[in-house]
Amino acid sequence: MRRLPALLIPLVALASPVMARDSLGIFESWGAFRDPVTPRCYAIAMPTQRRTGEAPTGFAAVGTWPRQHVRGQVHFRLSRPRAANARVSLSVGDRRFALVAGQADAWAANPQDDAAIIAAMRSASSMSVQSTSAKGSAFADSYALRGAATAIDAAALGCARLR
Repeated sequence: MRRLPALLIPLVALASPVMARDSLGIFESWGAFRDPVTPRCYAIAMPTQRRTGEAPTGFAAVGTWPRQHVRGQVHFRLSRPRAANARVSLSVGDRRFALVAGQADAWAANPQDDAAIIAAMRSASSMSVQSTSAKGSAFADSYALRGAATAIDAAALGCARLR
């Protein structure tokens, strides 16, 4: 488990390559970070499984942008590009959510869904984002949720006074 923070470093670089970041803590497989320049704060994790020999490309994040009055926005970077008309769905415990998606990213449809997803994340042990890749094969990015609630809370608190 001690190597998890080292695994999050490349993920943070993918999430925001040129922005300054302050670590707010590592909680199991989730990290919490603050970017005081933007300002924004976010909890972030990589999928639990990756294809052998490949650098991590996907992530799950819950972000806060105080200047835009956005709190608790769920975002997924898919591990591979999705097919043009493929649906993207999220399973959190026994709950299912349809996501709005671009080619390689997916979000909750509205703030109410963001809140419902985060509430489900707080009580589940894992979540999975499913779709069909541009190559036509089904795929799922799975995430362990142990530590997610603490990272989400740390990120929210990290931006509580930023405006």
